[in-house]
Amino acid sequence: MKHYPADFRDRLLRALDAELARAETIRTFGVPDRTIRRWQQRRRETGSVAPLRRGRQRVIGAEAEAPLRAHVAAHPDTTLGEHSARWAAVHGATVSPATMSRARQRLGLPLKKRR
Repeated sequence: MKHYPADFRDRLLRALDAELARAETIRTFGVPDRTIRRWQQRRRETGSVAPLRRGRQRVIGAEAEAPLRAHVAAHPDTTLGEHSARWAAVHGATVSPATMSRARQRLGLPLKKRR
């Protein structure tokens, strides 16, 4: 799916509002009719045609930063797998070691392991 910037979408819809023929608009801007109808509907419903931001919510989000910092401070020498298991036991949210690693990197918490 091709992504169009918000200003491009606005220009296209303003051209239609200025009574440019739909066929001419499609030819000029090179955007399918179905896409134009979707943008018009979104503008009617939300007042904006800005692209929607989609994606999954983080399992360890911003609200969990303080508990994660405390968790890592209390157990600095555990592996990512052990951190994930403890996190699931304490917080009830199962996370993979990769998720735990990304969360720690976001917070600047290095993985320390004594040898």
